[in-house]
Amino acid sequence: MIAQVITVNEILEQALLFDFYGELLTEHQKEIYGQFLLEDLSLGEIAREAGISRQGVHDLIRRCSQTLAGYEEKLHLVERFLKIKKKVRQIEELLEEEQGSCRISGEIRPILKEILEEL
Repeated sequence: MIAQVITVNEILEQALLFDFYGELLTEHQKEIYGQFLLEDLSLGEIAREAGISRQGVHDLIRRCSQTLAGYEEKLHLVERFLKIKKKVRQIEELLEEEQGSCRISGEIRPILKEILEEL
């Protein structure tokens, strides 16, 4: 059970990295990695479709994961995104607690919603 949770968390982390840095990969890398991560295709399915070996797909996916993690180590965009999102949620919770005691809360909520949508 724990292994499944870790796997789900890793998949979510890889999906975020792909969202942020995927455009920095080559077209071929984006195609293969996207099929694996987003379309949930097996290595064998991707290999057949791409006309390469299963081992080649495995190696490419591993390299893409390392490349994306390297970009995050240098740029920290995902980390910053998650921190900002958490802070916006905290503000929303505080506004919920105050509910109506402050007329400004009605003006703040749309701004917070806009920030979350832009993130």
